[in-house]
Amino acid sequence: MSTAIVAAAAEQPAYRRWLPVAIMWLALITVPAWFPLMGGYTALAANVLVFGLAAMGLNILLGFTGVLSFGHAAYFGLGAYGTGLMLKYVAPSTPLAMLAGILLGGLGGTLFGLLIVRRRGVYFAMCTIAFGQIFYYIAYKWNDFTGGFDGLRGFHREPIGLGALSFDITDGTRFYYFTVVVFTLAVALMSFLLRSPFGRTLRAIRENERRARFLGIPVERHIWLSFSISCFFTALAGTLYALLNNFADPLALHYSLSGFFVIMAVLGGMRSFWGPLLGAVVFVVLRDFLSSALPTEWMAFLGAIFMLSVLFFPRGMLGMLKRRGVE
Repeated sequence: MSTAIVAAAAEQPAYRRWLPVAIMWLALITVPAWFPLMGGYTALAANVLVFGLAAMGLNILLGFTGVLSFGHAAYFGLGAYGTGLMLKYVAPSTPLAMLAGILLGGLGGTLFGLLIVRRRGVYFAMCTIAFGQIFYYIAYKWNDFTGGFDGLRGFHREPIGLGALSFDITDGTRFYYFTVVVFTLAVALMSFLLRSPFGRTLRAIRENERRARFLGIPVERHIWLSFSISCFFTALAGTLYALLNNFADPLALHYSLSGFFVIMAVLGGMRSFWGPLLGAVVFVVLRDFLSSALPTEWMAFLGAIFMLSVLFFPRGMLGMLKRRGVE
């Protein structure tokens, strides 16, 4: 059966593969024109891209390496706080602030990954939660530096200078297009990595770690690299989150947000490249709508939707669509 599916997929016309992606990019570029007509707003679309990038970063570890982390909000939050602290206390420069956030979150994940790379399953997941909660409580208690429970305020995104030119991202629509550009560059790099021999090695570890080890693959090193790379991408999403809201709060470090990232990846299809983005679209838009219509019950409805999706579409929405398209 699987051989027949692969053969059928190979016989598909080329346009069947690139047309959905082209439609997706066209929709992203034209969001400010059509999304408000459907009751949305540009900041919500930017939120979709931010959380979609974070979920896709996590999916390098979860979907392509087969290792579950419930602590990726730590690197998302470190990226947000690194950006905000740089803008507030050091230099009013958006590129420098983003670089600071990416390095803080990415290097934090890289160093922590060295400590837990030999753990597997629930032990690995619990260690990631514990590490994330450490940073959550630091941000929560350090009122003078991080703003404590009220969050880090008093900073805002600055225009980006390009020599004699300047790109003003203080406007919401312009910042959305800036987010689209950053998202595009990030997913292009992500795609390159996952299509490389390194990415194929990660898939081999996911499918059968013992066999990969027998083939001479340094499994721990590849899992550590996968963890580190996913943390850098998640930290990048955190920098965009801080710039979008001109705010960073301790909840961006909380393990509940890590759970949301996992839900997005599973909901959309964690074994497909674009699945987490589709999951982010559904999750973020539904959360915004339900939290407005049902302020106290929205999480119950969202949980029910996720449960039904896992029960009836175990491959995620994108996996289900691809399977039907092939068959």
